[in-house]
Amino acid sequence: MVLSPRVQDPVRALWAPEAAVEFGMPASCELAAPAVDAPAVTPFPASSSVGSDMSASAASDSSAAALPASSADSAAGAAEAAKAEILDKRRRHVGPNLALFFQDEPLHIVEGRGAELFDAQGTPYLDCINNVSHVGHCHPRVAAAVAAQLTRLNTNSRYLHAGLGDYAAELAALLPAPLEVVYMTVSGSEANDLAWRVAAAVARRADPGDARPLHVACVDHAYHGHTSFCIEISPYKFKGPGGGGRLAHVHVLPCPDVYRGQNLDGRAAARAAIATAEASGGRLAAFFSESILSCGGQVILPEGYLAGLYAEMRAAGAVCVADEVQCGFGRVGRAFWAFELQGVVPDIVTFGKPCGNGFPMAGLVTTRAVADGFASGGMEFFATFGGCTAAPACGLAVLDVIREERLQQNAAAVGAHCLARLRALQAQHPSHIGDVRGEGLMVGIEVVTDRDPAPALAAALKLHAKRAHRVLLSTEGPYSSVLKIKPPMCFSIAQADQMVAALADGLAALEASPTHKAALLERNAAEVAAVRERHARLG
Repeated sequence: MVLSPRVQDPVRALWAPEAAVEFGMPASCELAAPAVDAPAVTPFPASSSVGSDMSASAASDSSAAALPASSADSAAGAAEAAKAEILDKRRRHVGPNLALFFQDEPLHIVEGRGAELFDAQGTPYLDCINNVSHVGHCHPRVAAAVAAQLTRLNTNSRYLHAGLGDYAAELAALLPAPLEVVYMTVSGSEANDLAWRVAAAVARRADPGDARPLHVACVDHAYHGHTSFCIEISPYKFKGPGGGGRLAHVHVLPCPDVYRGQNLDGRAAARAAIATAEASGGRLAAFFSESILSCGGQVILPEGYLAGLYAEMRAAGAVCVADEVQCGFGRVGRAFWAFELQGVVPDIVTFGKPCGNGFPMAGLVTTRAVADGFASGGMEFFATFGGCTAAPACGLAVLDVIREERLQQNAAAVGAHCLARLRALQAQHPSHIGDVRGEGLMVGIEVVTDRDPAPALAAALKLHAKRAHRVLLSTEGPYSSVLKIKPPMCFSIAQADQMVAALADGLAALEASPTHKAALLERNAAEVAAVRERHARLG
């Protein structure tokens, strides 16, 4: 069956049409059911090519079948009523531009374990997108470490406490020299904001007589956070729905596109940004780049890209900042930090999200010379909860789990398996899977039609995976046409196979539904045109 359309939130309706790709889509563009009987729980049945493994959806249906029909109906009705009440309170009292995954069919999640989430009825969903719960949802060792510290003391870094120094030393030991000085914050946004303060102080100290305004460079489609400064250096935001466009002191390097063979020369991109800054009367103080662009579409930088780029930026006096908020802490498998894959050592490394496995902690690591430059002005740096006593207790537990459970090695092995399975699927559907790329458990699937982005098709595949298989995927990239796979690091080969099976079933359903496929292709063209017009206007 095809579920009936829902009423969109009023605030969502005011946004650009492509904003709805991530969170919902018109019923007319959903994948249709093949003309066979299907279980009521799914919009259409699984394809026979998927395999025999039982999905989380099937397991849940089996357990539900054990309940008397009246009891099951009563429980389902109560769960829907509770969800409606939660949604009503959220809409009345929470900021209207906080989005929900699956806007038309929001999930009421009450529990998490490993790489699975559970709704209020105990239904499991395979979480392929939550890189925040780095070592697994609600890892007992991490939870116990935080709880134990909170029951004893949680105060700020102005008091001596062994944990802060221990965590800073362990973190520094995981980074190449000369990165050794740690500043703790609460979020990755705050860490990147602080990185700009540090870089600006270093630039002013390096040449006090240079009165030119300080400029900054970033990569197109990047996302660095939600503070005012971070929005300024996040084309993903300032060129997105509601964005205000690029400010004059921000210089945007074109995003490398290995799939289409475009913008692959980092050194040339750096020279162009430096020249533009100088021509406008400024000087570059910092260059920010995610080591793998996540919101930009799981973009793997070309080999050697950052080496030449860093050399040019440093020659111009800019501090090079590697944003590892989403790609650090072993996620890429072959290295602990994604910047290591480029053979470079940044001046500042920012981190967040995964380091606390859901506890709010983040920070940056820099060199002694850069830290001294930041401190030389005399202003104290203080963040009330940055480095609070609970944060290092959490962070040390996360590092222990990564080591002892060999999660970096797991990311390498499961990631390689995942890429191989997805590339086999790509070979079966070359007209709609344009590129499969990734490192470790940071994988992107570029959904296309004739090599052009296909956001409506990506959204349909994502929705089918959720409805029919209870597999949670997300979309990223400038057109929301790249399926994002960034699960907790405990993700298994069996779970990777379950995710690939859900995508294979969705693609089979697409081919079996020519009318709906045509509607999706028509919507793709409209969405891509709208995004390109907006980017041209705001870029």
